[in-house]
Amino acid sequence: MEKKNIDWANLGFGYMQTDKRYVSNYKNGAWSEGALIEDDTITISECACVLQYAQTCFEGLKAYTTEDGHIVTFRPDLNAQRMEDTAKRLEMPVFPKERFLEAIVKVVEANEAYVPPYGSGATLYIRPYMFGSNAVIGVKPADEYQFRVFTTPVGPYFKGGIKPLTLRVSDYDRAAPHGTGNIKAGLNYAMSLYPIVDAHRQGFDENMYLDAATRTKVEETGGANFLFVTKDGTVVTPKSNSILPSITRRSLMYVAKEILGLKTEEREVYFEEVKDFAECGLCGTAAVISPVGKINDHGKEICFPSGMTEMGEITKKLYDTLTGIQMGRIEAPEGWIKVIK
Repeated sequence: MEKKNIDWANLGFGYMQTDKRYVSNYKNGAWSEGALIEDDTITISECACVLQYAQTCFEGLKAYTTEDGHIVTFRPDLNAQRMEDTAKRLEMPVFPKERFLEAIVKVVEANEAYVPPYGSGATLYIRPYMFGSNAVIGVKPADEYQFRVFTTPVGPYFKGGIKPLTLRVSDYDRAAPHGTGNIKAGLNYAMSLYPIVDAHRQGFDENMYLDAATRTKVEETGGANFLFVTKDGTVVTPKSNSILPSITRRSLMYVAKEILGLKTEEREVYFEEVKDFAECGLCGTAAVISPVGKINDHGKEICFPSGMTEMGEITKKLYDTLTGIQMGRIEAPEGWIKVIK
């Protein structure tokens, strides 16, 4: 299929309407068959549950063109499982995992012309999401839902490519203990909007959130998990029941231990030890890994030895290995790559 006439190399991380999207409706206790449609608009009641009580969840993954010309996605089964976990927590009906994967394939195939070519630095972002669609005025779950998947070609998440970020320690809490921090609910991201806009106003790229209970332990940012590297080369990631279980983070920790032979630790990370780490990075679907150069703690700066000009040595190895797997340059562990075409 002929590609769309898009300046792939200069794409930002934004929405561009593509040709088709997938829609399935839940009513009377069952999901409809589902279909690909062209209309990108949604018509719902002014009293729809999603508008009144934020009953919505989403996922994010990407389709890539590999070195040998295939179009693939990366571990979509884990996205399906995470959306199931999120739906259960929000009292939403589970969209079956098999159908989730089928919907991903159908939407990517239908929008093949928007999948960026290999080597362009761009990808096709895939956004599955679900929301309560019928009118609800009392505080309760909806009775009807809509599951949708759309795609959009995107460039790098952070402008300017891979360069170390500057974070600040936030005075706001991202998620409460026993709350919804471990699921991908829309309401979590609404909570983070004011802090991230305020961080940008102050000249920072992102917020570092500490645990809400004690404010002594590192949690995550508004949209990414942390990875740290100790001075002896151990890869460390924070552990908490209010951190989103990132698919990218889990994959990177596997790469670190099983492919690169590094020591790994998933444990509570106290903020007081951050100054002793050699490297720091943010990981997630959108950016894979973005290096962190310094963290501002209310005027006091923590500067990592890896500096403000490039990735740290181990962070770069992790990035190169995982992106190599995703793009087909490095053999993937079994089950990681789903070939669409």
